[in-house]
Amino acid sequence: MQTRESIVATLREALVELFEIEPERVTPEANLYTDLEIDSIDAIDLIDHIKRKTGRKLDASDFRSVRTVQDVIEAIYQKQQSQNQ
Repeated sequence: MQTRESIVATLREALVELFEIEPERVTPEANLYTDLEIDSIDAIDLIDHIKRKTGRKLDASDFRSVRTVQDVIEAIYQKQQSQNQ
């Protein structure tokens, strides 16, 4: 099971690698759409990348309400918690 810190690292790496976002811009408060300029297609690519890196099954529906980097971290963390029960 990943810790929140390792999820942050995976997410930061994905945003830098996929979208060439500067690592210092990836903060918990950063809004994916306005601050990091991620669109809905990019979000699907991000989910797919995270699935491959973590080996966890993730669905786009798990991320409907996410807006910030912290929301993504919590969605992934909660998903893995529910999968481990």
